[in-house]
Amino acid sequence: MTQSIFSLLPPLLAIVMVLITRRVLLSLGIGIISAAILLAMDATDGIGSVVTESLSILWTSFYSVFVSQTDTGWELNTWNVYILLFLLLLGIITAFIMVSGGSRAFGEWALSRVKTRKGAQFVTAIFGVLIFIDDYFNSLAVGQVSRPITDRHRVSRAKLAYLIDSTAAPVCVVSPISSWGASIIATIGGILAANEVTQYTAFSAFIWTIPMNLYVWVALALVFILVAKQTDFGPMKVHEQRAIKTGEVYDPQKEIPGEVKQELPENKKGKVRDLIFPIIGLVIGTVGAMLWTGYQAAQSTNIFTIFENTDVTLSLIIGGLVGLTVTLVLFFLHVGKKNVEGSTILPVTIEGIKSMLPAIYILVFAWMIVGLISDLQTGEFIAEEFKKMNLNIGFLPVIIFIIAGGMAFATGTSWGSFGILLPIAGEIAAVTSIDILIPAFAAVLAGAVLGDHCSPISDTTILSSTGAGCNHMDHVTTQLPYVLLAGAISAVGFLVLGLTSNTLLGLATCAVLLVGVWFFLPKSSQSNA
Repeated sequence: MTQSIFSLLPPLLAIVMVLITRRVLLSLGIGIISAAILLAMDATDGIGSVVTESLSILWTSFYSVFVSQTDTGWELNTWNVYILLFLLLLGIITAFIMVSGGSRAFGEWALSRVKTRKGAQFVTAIFGVLIFIDDYFNSLAVGQVSRPITDRHRVSRAKLAYLIDSTAAPVCVVSPISSWGASIIATIGGILAANEVTQYTAFSAFIWTIPMNLYVWVALALVFILVAKQTDFGPMKVHEQRAIKTGEVYDPQKEIPGEVKQELPENKKGKVRDLIFPIIGLVIGTVGAMLWTGYQAAQSTNIFTIFENTDVTLSLIIGGLVGLTVTLVLFFLHVGKKNVEGSTILPVTIEGIKSMLPAIYILVFAWMIVGLISDLQTGEFIAEEFKKMNLNIGFLPVIIFIIAGGMAFATGTSWGSFGILLPIAGEIAAVTSIDILIPAFAAVLAGAVLGDHCSPISDTTILSSTGAGCNHMDHVTTQLPYVLLAGAISAVGFLVLGLTSNTLLGLATCAVLLVGVWFFLPKSSQSNA
């Protein structure tokens, strides 16, 4: 069953189920069980042994999220555990900011300066572009800053999640000074060395992919087009109209990750600093820790080497602790002034933790299915089928773009798609035409981000809905039409780029199609736009 067409069954089953039922955990659970059964069928004979082996695989898959076995024994899976701990820290920080009155004060301050729904969305998009260090950090931090503004201007949480998601990974994947950029540069360096390509250095090859990463520019342009026109289509339109007409920025009947459910006392004398200072502490703590951990690992002052070696998740924990420390200092200042009761510290902490549990459950299930899909070698199967195709070299970029998108969609990981398809793209270019090398790399990076945006089992998609305080499936279904539109435009651009070997023509094609989108979409008639 491994590395065969059957390996596609679990991810496709999970994705179809989640789109039909809108029940994320149930759908992921079905995908996980089906993957375990397929792996057990490869390892055993007979129904009884398949059942026993499947249960063993499920248990191994679960605890592997938290610990992993090495030659020296068991080790903590720090990447996953630190992300979960960071989510808990963020939930606690959010609860204390709310009780201290920071969210309320910042919302009132922003309302006096950001006058329109359009302005609130522009501010969010700009924040998303500026915070390019890491997509996880982007998704969660931008949500914390923007949510009070967008809520006050009746912008739906689904729209906020789209703005966050469509400015997080796209910016990170073209920034050399980011956790993504550093990792990609290191991967490209190994590919160039393995194929004896000397025309480019790893860094120059990455820089050349930036203008060719058409999906990034189309996705970002579409964000600003939709904000400027103040119009929406598909399921997003329903959410936006409800928010404008009723003030309900999300469906109260649905589970919302990151939202404090219990009524907690809110300080009416809160200040803007009660929200801004914790966020500043979070940013400075995280970025500073990334620089420190990268320097400690590389013993180099080269900024690109530092980001290549930085420990992202440990840095998130350090940043979270700094942010929490600042939050608690401000909280106890209000306690000293009798603005809030010190006895609320325990219930606030508990509610902050509880607010993040839905996101944690989804993430754990998503990591389980991604690990099982890896064991089934689903990505390797797709890659091998791709290598068997007899392709016209001019069609290579658009085909790679589509395959990378499909792989990231099915596996829920853009980074996994990078790791599998970048070496294949390099190998094909090395034996056919070196001129197609950079467009092929760019197509892999673009397609992987596209698929990641579509996939309900992607961790970045999950964290974007968490950061926005949006029901996860509402985020997936409302974003999907926009992602597919940006993907279709990008595919045409990659086709032109491949056939002409001209980056400017590829970009110009996308620009012309985006102008068509601008004129095709009607402008909102809302007076408060």
